[in-house]
Amino acid sequence: MERTNYSSGAPLEEKVGYSRMVKIGPYIKIGGTTSVQPDGTVYGEDAYEQTKYVLEKQIKLLEQANVSAKDVFSVFIYTTDISQGARICEAYSEFFHDIKPLNTMVEISRLNRPTQFVEIELEAMLSE
Repeated sequence: MERTNYSSGAPLEEKVGYSRMVKIGPYIKIGGTTSVQPDGTVYGEDAYEQTKYVLEKQIKLLEQANVSAKDVFSVFIYTTDISQGARICEAYSEFFHDIKPLNTMVEISRLNRPTQFVEIELEAMLSE
């Protein structure tokens, strides 16, 4: 199967040696994505804003591989504050309510920056 790596343009991707998204055959996975903007600042002051920003970034990336939100079958959400789960789910539902992919949300102790509340991974498969 053919492999295609996709970059979000984050400087660490090249420095460390990772891709934001990888497509192998019909399978697509987007690695952990936070609400860091191109200028290095964190977007959003709460879990809702950050979740929405991350999912928008990820869906734009999927579109580069001719995939859409309807092709997503699994979403992993990591949060530093599970008490914000309702707000995270509110933003998530704006994208996936009718699609209903698998969903896992877990609380973790921290992310790279203290103002980050959410990191999201997702998996999709090209419709044949």
